[in-house]
Amino acid sequence: MEKKLKVLLIEDDTIEIMKLNRTVSTLDIKHDIIEANNGEEALRILKEEQSLPHIILLDLNMPKINGLEFLGILKNDDTLKYIPTIILTTSNNQKDLLECYRIGIAGYVLKPLKYEDYVSKIEKLLAYWSINELIKA
Repeated sequence: MEKKLKVLLIEDDTIEIMKLNRTVSTLDIKHDIIEANNGEEALRILKEEQSLPHIILLDLNMPKINGLEFLGILKNDDTLKYIPTIILTTSNNQKDLLECYRIGIAGYVLKPLKYEDYVSKIEKLLAYWSINELIKA
């Protein structure tokens, strides 16, 4: 049985936010998507929300607090560190990949150029996490 996910999307690019929302809508997926434009806004949302997201989709290249800095803050918080965080990025830099896994990510997904490939990846990603057993922090 798939569960409805609460997903925190941390992305500064408006087009990428629209693309994810369009994909979720096109696939008729009923997950709740919460948007944060940068790491600072995401931390504020995480502190203010009544319930934490089930997963976080995190871009690496953002202003204010970049993805790696945000990840470091998240994983040093006793409550927030259990939220599975999946990097959703255009960076195929091996150094970024290794550093993200060292800090403790749940996955690293490259954004493909073709929209159809993007839809396919997002569909699989959300399907996996909607059947995965998640920790209630």
